[in-house]
Amino acid sequence: MSLVAILIANPARPAITDAVLAETRRVLRTDHQPRTLHGEVAAELLVPGDPADAPALSRRLRAAFAAEPFDVAVLPAGPHRRKRLFLADMDSTMIEQECIDELADTIGLRAEVSAITERAMRGDIAFGPALRERVALLRGMPVSVVDTLIAERISLMPGARTLVQTLKAHGAHTCLVSGGFTLFTGPVAERIGFDEAHATTLEVAAGRLTGAVREPIVDKAMKRATLTTLRSRFGLDRAETLAVGDGANDLDMIGEAGLGVAFRAKPAVAAAAQVRIDHGDLTALLYLQGYAASEFVN
Repeated sequence: MSLVAILIANPARPAITDAVLAETRRVLRTDHQPRTLHGEVAAELLVPGDPADAPALSRRLRAAFAAEPFDVAVLPAGPHRRKRLFLADMDSTMIEQECIDELADTIGLRAEVSAITERAMRGDIAFGPALRERVALLRGMPVSVVDTLIAERISLMPGARTLVQTLKAHGAHTCLVSGGFTLFTGPVAERIGFDEAHATTLEVAAGRLTGAVREPIVDKAMKRATLTTLRSRFGLDRAETLAVGDGANDLDMIGEAGLGVAFRAKPAVAAAAQVRIDHGDLTALLYLQGYAASEFVN
């Protein structure tokens, strides 16, 4: 069996030079020639070994290039490298913002709410109680504020639409699963092109937020359950699934996936995930699966 080493830079800062690839071959002791996936943005090369060797080789490669502005991973080069089921977190993953922080900002409570968000995403406090505490602060807010925020403040993470559209074009089912709110996930999922979306519902009465959420909250257990349910629905092996997120609420989903990716994630999440992406944009998840830029769909 073989492994594949992937090196990925941010498209705005190409860094995968011939010298980098030569050093990669030396560090991993492989005679295989690299395959360019996109200029000096992404490349891969085969490495002798079996799946059990991948984590140690990933650590070796990461240590060798610790100071460089690109991401590295070593993964099995097996038949299920291209995934058929993709689940993604929304806030700070598929979009650049935390929606609840943006809501709080409209009433001057960003600092207070953001502090709670940060603690929850690090895993310092349980997600459910933290969400209820933050939502309670929004009581009385006109629900019409959401439309304004989506139009004026919510921006897609670079590569988000390309990632989802390319996976769908190659037969994958895509699902946005968020501990955030259906008021946001509906429009965001439609804009990116997800097949379906699951999120927490805010209670609304007379056009205003009540400060409460409807149960169940989409916490880390529900995210994992969504993955396993969809995997069963489509009759897929675990190896055919991909999940990405950035916070503690994503840990179980990332751990359950055949390929779990921590995207610009909190330290505990980055440490636990099979792959961490700190430099690349979301198209990095395509390069991890062996897609070349020429195969991307926008």
